[in-house]
Amino acid sequence: MPDKDRCFPGRAPIDAYGNGGFRFADLSHRGSLLMIPSGIYAWNINGINNLTKKSLERVLSERDDIDFLLLGTGRKQESPPESVREAFAKADMGLEFMDTGAACRTYNVLLAEQRAVAAALIAVD
Repeated sequence: MPDKDRCFPGRAPIDAYGNGGFRFADLSHRGSLLMIPSGIYAWNINGINNLTKKSLERVLSERDDIDFLLLGTGRKQESPPESVREAFAKADMGLEFMDTGAACRTYNVLLAEQRAVAAALIAVD
């Protein structure tokens, strides 16, 4: 996949979230994010209703380096579509979904523990 939408070429904790975006690694990003081993990417998803297996292809393509994905579903915890849950089960990758704030906090802890974790974070206002 092309890297034209990569915001940062590595891993970094989330310093802040809200106001429609995130701060990390002395950068500010407006919109949603994918945080995977190859980098931090802009993610064109603005709500759980827009979530599809295709929107998570980048995560699934790195499944050998990821044990599970933390899915930040926005302001409140919502269940992802069944097709998404099935794709992660088929890839033998864990999928944990929670509100975006909880996903950011959990990601930071697991990243500090050097765990094989990724995050897909829907931005909140």
